[in-house]
Amino acid sequence: MFNFDFLLTTADNSGSGIWGTVIMIAIMFAFLYFFMIRPQKKQEKKDAEMRDALAVGDEVTTIGGIIGKVVSIKGETFVLETTKDKTKIRFLRGAIRSVDVKAADIAAAILETKEAPAQDTAEDNQENA
Repeated sequence: MFNFDFLLTTADNSGSGIWGTVIMIAIMFAFLYFFMIRPQKKQEKKDAEMRDALAVGDEVTTIGGIIGKVVSIKGETFVLETTKDKTKIRFLRGAIRSVDVKAADIAAAILETKEAPAQDTAEDNQENA
């Protein structure tokens, strides 16, 4: 049906067909490295940094889809508070999919809201004088 005899013959008998094959295999490995392995390693590094930067007060989402607030961290585990009833569940750090809100961001937002009214009243006092 199909004739594959051309695969058994080389263009010349000097061995240049072997070097062409070796070069093509090297190009394929380079392609795999730059388009598959390297981006995966970068993502793993980014995820590890996110998990290492976990702090009490952060709001996180787990790989199981549970959303809650971190209340304590001990070694490779953390405790997540999930509902108004303050249900607490213990997880491994590897179970974090994403950190939704950092505790530092919440604290900065609270400080900004407290400083803004104080500045507004100072400006109002200057205008009235």
